Amino acid sequence: MQALGERSRPEMAMATPMHAFALAAVISVVALAASTAAASGGWDVADATFYGDMSGKATMGGDCGYGDLFTQGYGLANTAVSGVLFNNYETCGACYEVRCFNDTRGCRQGSSIHVTVTSLCPPDPKLPGGGLCQPPRKHFDMSEAMYTRIATTPYAGSIPIQFRRVPCAKAGGIKFQIKGNPWWILVLVYNVGGSGDVASVSVRGSSGSGSWRPMEREWGQNWQITKTPELMGQALSFQVTTGDGKWNVSPNSGGGEDGDETEKL
Repeated sequence: MQALGERSRPEMAMATPMHAFALAAVISVVALAASTAAASGGWDVADATFYGDMSGKATMGGDCGYGDLFTQGYGLANTAVSGVLFNNYETCGACYEVRCFNDTRGCRQGSSIHVTVTSLCPPDPKLPGGGLCQPPRKHFDMSEAMYTRIATTPYAGSIPIQFRRVPCAKAGGIKFQIKGNPWWILVLVYNVGGSGDVASVSVRGSSGSGSWRPMEREWGQNWQITKTPELMGQALSFQVTTGDGKWNVSPNSGGGEDGDETEKL
């Protein structure tokens, strides 16, 4: 049911064009806390619709910055949420169990789905009262493939749901995509298990001479740091703190552990 207005698509701001700059980031994710053991929350109530079609093409990209959701491992099990749930990007990557309830005609009884937050469902000023995603309404606007698993028909409209926060099950460890130049680094953090969301990211070079340097959220799950010529040519370590306060480090050991990646800019 595509009646909630178009998604905003923030653009990543490149500091300067990339020249002959290569920054090798040897990433080996080691979970220093059991990030796959996030406690499930209690049930809350909201409403749900879908946008796009069964291919899920319209749900690609999104305000969390993941880009191609199939490539990043999220696939069709994705949803946009209203601002009160999105919380200024802080819920990006969080996982929810959703079930339809209290609607004998529209609900597929006994069914539930797990979805990951990948975008914002914004208010629509063209609709009365700002539409279904106007604060303080709680709303899920998901892919059609997920919607039709809990609704009896794609024509059911806005259906009442119950939802609760659940741990994200991800294989292969936290992953990173790195872009930049000698003066700027932008890192997309994805495939985060456990709570799924990211509260903070810090970076450190392999020389061992510097301390952890905090990065700032540029948008979504894209984190940036500027004025970084001293990191040029070094392997990078990232320290990631998830929303539940647990933290993980990607050491620059260069060892052959699961989750190792090498990125060159």
